[in-house]
Amino acid sequence: MKLQLLKARQTKYVAYATLYIVVVLAIVSTANILADRYHKTYDTTANKRYSLSEQTAKIVKGLKEDAKITYFDQGTRFERAKDQLDLYANLSRKVHVEYVDVDKKPQLARAAGIKSYGTTLVQIGTKREEAKGTTEEDVTGAVIRALKNGARTVCFASGSGEHQIDDTDRNGYSRLRDLLAKEEYTSKSISLLQKAEVPGDCTVLVVAGPTGDYQQPAVDGVKKYVEDGGRALFLMDPPLKIGRSEIADNDALASLLQSWGVTLNKDLVLDLNPIGQLAGLGPQVALVTRYERHAIVNDMKGSATGFPLVRSMDVKSADKTTVERLFDSSDSSLATTKLNSPEVNPNDPKNKKGPLTIAAAGAYKTGKENSEGRFVVVGSSAWAANSFISFNGNRDLALNATNWLASDEDLISIRPKDRDERRITMTQGQLRWVGITSLGLLPLGIVIAGVTVWWRRR
Repeated sequence: MKLQLLKARQTKYVAYATLYIVVVLAIVSTANILADRYHKTYDTTANKRYSLSEQTAKIVKGLKEDAKITYFDQGTRFERAKDQLDLYANLSRKVHVEYVDVDKKPQLARAAGIKSYGTTLVQIGTKREEAKGTTEEDVTGAVIRALKNGARTVCFASGSGEHQIDDTDRNGYSRLRDLLAKEEYTSKSISLLQKAEVPGDCTVLVVAGPTGDYQQPAVDGVKKYVEDGGRALFLMDPPLKIGRSEIADNDALASLLQSWGVTLNKDLVLDLNPIGQLAGLGPQVALVTRYERHAIVNDMKGSATGFPLVRSMDVKSADKTTVERLFDSSDSSLATTKLNSPEVNPNDPKNKKGPLTIAAAGAYKTGKENSEGRFVVVGSSAWAANSFISFNGNRDLALNATNWLASDEDLISIRPKDRDERRITMTQGQLRWVGITSLGLLPLGIVIAGVTVWWRRR
């Protein structure tokens, strides 16, 4: 009887164990099948350094036709590119990634014109572009080039004291030039003094903070360019008359903008917002956290931008233009017309109270089919200079404005953030205390706890 009962129990335990093993194997097999079919990853880093940016996701998910990414290298070196390239395939079924071993399939490499290991080709339709590397910047750049037809050139006006793209000092625009290059724009300087017309190869014209007056022929050249369907970004500083570096009124250029519906006020906006002061910004920097509904700023909700030495403007649509506000200064801002002294009285009853419009975008009806002029006006130029373009959302605003002007709305989004370097800076006293704690107090505490437990058990 006992033997039968023992056998029954053993049979029961074997059945339970077998069932558990089958269930575990089924779960593991299902998980493997799903993991092989659906690639899901979770990036827990603060700045999402191991994920593709919103811009890349927007472009890839919006593909209208299949895109083929081919990586040519030695088979043993595929892994260094696989993690990055597979992220593109996971975004859309229209993206197909292929890895070609150059040594085993030299005929494919030769047919593709591959001359070196580690080359990435992106093909969309019949257009093929070579990526400079396997980083997101390189691969997405190749995708953009494959999608766009023809070169895109951003022309920066020079000759009247504008910011220069070759200037690497704090007031230069070399960083903006480099950011535009990452989005496959070519930047160049043009002089409206030598020839008062905008070259035909300019996709976007940038007038970046002129300190001198534009002569009427140059203004007429800008007018003709925009009203014939051209695109222009005007960064117009307040006409300050302080010290030796005075800024001209530029009445002729201001009159042109007024005819399009943007009236530049001769004032200086001061922001008394305490949040800006906590961020280390003085009252001469207008802090913007709220935006209107426009393609340039729709994706910037929750992102702050800062504008040093900015002027206000009044906007309204004209006969042939449609003008919209992009954003205003804060409720705690004010505008003073006292531009010849660094000292400003915030309680002056002549001050204009905020919020005040400091940026606008407009479209000009040319009368031609599928053709319109576009322009963006911002009452400051220092916000896009080397010293300030990295402030929060300034970089995104500059690139978004360029994308909209160039009719590249599909590229408008928030760019990947720079990788944070989180370092702990300590004084000598703090370092000494860390050493005493980690090398002395903690080991001593463990020894005391061990001795205490041993003594109690004894």
